[in-house]
Amino acid sequence: MGAGGTGRGRGVRELRAWGAAHPQAVDVGIALLVQAAMTMPFVVPRPPDLEPATWSAYGLTTLTVVPLVWRRRAPFTVLLAVLATSGLYRLALEGPGQPLPYTGLVCVYTFALLSPPRARYAAGLLVALSVPVSVWLNTQSMRELTFSLFVFGAAYAFGRLADARQREQRAATEHAAERAAARERARIAREMHDILSHAVSLMIVQAEAGPVAVRAAPARAEAAFEAISSAGRDAMVQLRHMLGVLRDGEPGGPAAAPRAPQPGVGELRELLARVRGGGLDVRYAVEGTERPLPAALGATVFRIVQEALTNVVKHARARSVDVLLGYEREATGRPGRLTVRVTDDGRGPRGEGSGGHGLLGVRERAAAHGGWAAAGPGPKGRGFEVRVVLPLEAG
Repeated sequence: MGAGGTGRGRGVRELRAWGAAHPQAVDVGIALLVQAAMTMPFVVPRPPDLEPATWSAYGLTTLTVVPLVWRRRAPFTVLLAVLATSGLYRLALEGPGQPLPYTGLVCVYTFALLSPPRARYAAGLLVALSVPVSVWLNTQSMRELTFSLFVFGAAYAFGRLADARQREQRAATEHAAERAAARERARIAREMHDILSHAVSLMIVQAEAGPVAVRAAPARAEAAFEAISSAGRDAMVQLRHMLGVLRDGEPGGPAAAPRAPQPGVGELRELLARVRGGGLDVRYAVEGTERPLPAALGATVFRIVQEALTNVVKHARARSVDVLLGYEREATGRPGRLTVRVTDDGRGPRGEGSGGHGLLGVRERAAAHGGWAAAGPGPKGRGFEVRVVLPLEAG
């Protein structure tokens, strides 16, 4: 039953989407449906005491239905046309009566749904005046008058309810778009923070060591300046990529934004080499069977390691750091999880804290992939460790 309900719900959504994309076809279909309903009294045998239905009466009935094809474009004009043709039908021809005023109900529903308040009030007043006149020309029955006012009022109420529902759906869609934009702004902020923080931290460390190395070890000073240049160039490349993607498609923007992919696990060794250039001993290891990662997950792993290393360079006063990627599989053979560990031998949590933007960004990145992150003292209480666990999806 659940699967059937899901299938029906999907079918209704697809039908609504098709109707929203083809409003004219929907209006034609409604006109044909109303025409079919109004044809019934002409094909059902009539009592002998009544005159037979004529083709002229049926043609005028059809003329009453045709304006419904334009009901969305000019609802008030269509209402006037329907009232005029309906009045002509009652006054000029002796045709079969209808159990319901189908065309009038469709018109009332339409202007209640689509028209602004002034047009709705004017149309409502016109219908309120036309209904008693129509009843007086037909049966002069209070019962028919009460019934007619009720069905027209119900059509108006359904139109207003449909309008309220559409407004609510639009508001929900806009709210969802705003939330998506906020998430995207947060993602861009994390990317910018990681890129700039990492590059600037390496530059500062190398620049501080440069003057000493110039006098004591010129070769090391040359390597330090090269590391500063390399970190700056890499940051500029990544920033140009991000800004190019943001500007792609804007009026007056670049003709073609850069399409270089986000860094992933394959770029980790290059990242670690830049950090080693600053004098930090960086060890890298992989446990388990390494496997290709989706682009988004690979970029997340790269940024997590980058941010952890940036914190080590800025705060830890460490001499060495270990970066470990552990690929684990569940006992059934299905993909399991990826554990990322970055452990240093520095001064520990006193220099790191736990509330900085960097570690907050690490936690947000992990949560975005259904994982989690923890930071605290390293093994045996020495140094500091960032540990992130990310689920690996099949395929």
